[in-house]
Amino acid sequence: MNLLTELVAFVVAIGVLVVVHEYGHYSVARLCGVKVLRFSIGFGKPLVQWVSKKSGTEWTISALPLGGYVKMLDEREWQDKQEKIPEGDLPHAFNRQSVGKRIAIVAAGPVANFILAIVLFAAVFAGGVSEPSAIVAVPPAQTAAAQAGFQGGETILSVSDANGSDTEPVRSWADLRWKLLSAAFDQNRVVLSARDGGGTYDFPLDLSRLTSKDLDGDFMSKLGLESGGGKLTIAGVEAGSAAQQAGLEKGDRLVAIDGRPVDSASTFIAYVKAHAGKPVHLEIVRGGNEQNTGQNGGQSAAQGGKAQTMTLTITPAAQRDGETGQEVGRIGAALAAQAPMVDVRYGPIESVRLGAFRTWDIAIYSLRMFGRMLTGEASLKNLSGPVTIADYAGKSARLGPSAFLSFLALVSISLGVLNLLPIPVLDGGHLLYYAVEAVTGKAVSDRWQLVLQRAGLACIVALSAIALFNDLARLIHF
Repeated sequence: MNLLTELVAFVVAIGVLVVVHEYGHYSVARLCGVKVLRFSIGFGKPLVQWVSKKSGTEWTISALPLGGYVKMLDEREWQDKQEKIPEGDLPHAFNRQSVGKRIAIVAAGPVANFILAIVLFAAVFAGGVSEPSAIVAVPPAQTAAAQAGFQGGETILSVSDANGSDTEPVRSWADLRWKLLSAAFDQNRVVLSARDGGGTYDFPLDLSRLTSKDLDGDFMSKLGLESGGGKLTIAGVEAGSAAQQAGLEKGDRLVAIDGRPVDSASTFIAYVKAHAGKPVHLEIVRGGNEQNTGQNGGQSAAQGGKAQTMTLTITPAAQRDGETGQEVGRIGAALAAQAPMVDVRYGPIESVRLGAFRTWDIAIYSLRMFGRMLTGEASLKNLSGPVTIADYAGKSARLGPSAFLSFLALVSISLGVLNLLPIPVLDGGHLLYYAVEAVTGKAVSDRWQLVLQRAGLACIVALSAIALFNDLARLIHF
């Protein structure tokens, strides 16, 4: 069932994005008076095709749904066939158009992808989405968050630059993460304004510790920032594990470990890993109104009665980590986190404005990340291919409409940015030719276009091979 969901979601996603991109080319070409011969969704053998009586355009849906194209009337192709375009059609040939019109037609595809992203983000913002609140968990010692003064439980309200100006409100944890990611490229320090029980305070957060590698992964944990304020309960206990031997049961709510409040699964796991073979003290709450079932399915003695606060001593078993090769602690218990949520919703005009800003930010971030990959500052593992896209398409579809629309917007931006790269065979390569023609007054020669096209094709093949390798590596975990 999951495979079917991923397949359907992937086909829908690619279909929508390709149609929007190619329709951008098509619509502007028609506005400029260019005759469009074919509008194809997919490549290979046509499955369905029909001809528009009004425009004469052949519309095609082909067998391989991994792209598409718009074929316009062009004298250069007819010269290859040693045929001539009818005199009446010459004014409607693409190559007969002014440089400005050709630039507009080629740029229209990526622009259509950006417009789609703005619309999708605006729909998500206007429809509302439930996200974890921007509440900070207790930060590990010596992290940037701990040194900034966070103790856990603070709700972050806004992010400012080092001078306390250019303030942007924070509405959720996802919003905070995105604002910090954007700031990390340009600033070494930001000021987080947060509220706790005693009032509102400013916390200067040092971002200079973050490396390019950190930005590729979970940079929030590197800073010591974890989503907190929720409840952490035991979802299951392995038979014969350290957790079972200590008396830990399914349904127990974790309150503290060695006196440190617990409201983040990642913080709890990191603490346990760091204490292999060392006894730790867990403060838990058992019973009360929460469902609590024993390891063998029987009801706990505290079930349905008054909640009991208990302290258990548990010694994490030492186990070698498969990734790092280091010895880490493990107790053999599954965790369930229940984070406080907030409904993020905006008005129609504000939604469009935020959609435009989010699209711009992601496009700039994508360009910066691609530049870092070219210079070796960021890993090529960030490149993804169709397998990863299908995987995330299925996961986002299962999460709901908002998640799937956000995923579509992200991929649409990526498609727009990719096509604007100055690589021959892509839209950006053609725009580069026309920019040269606009400046010099002369078109790039066919010979040079052929040479550059071969080089561009080699670049695309190399990028595709790397993306496919990354897909396979993620799939089989090596």
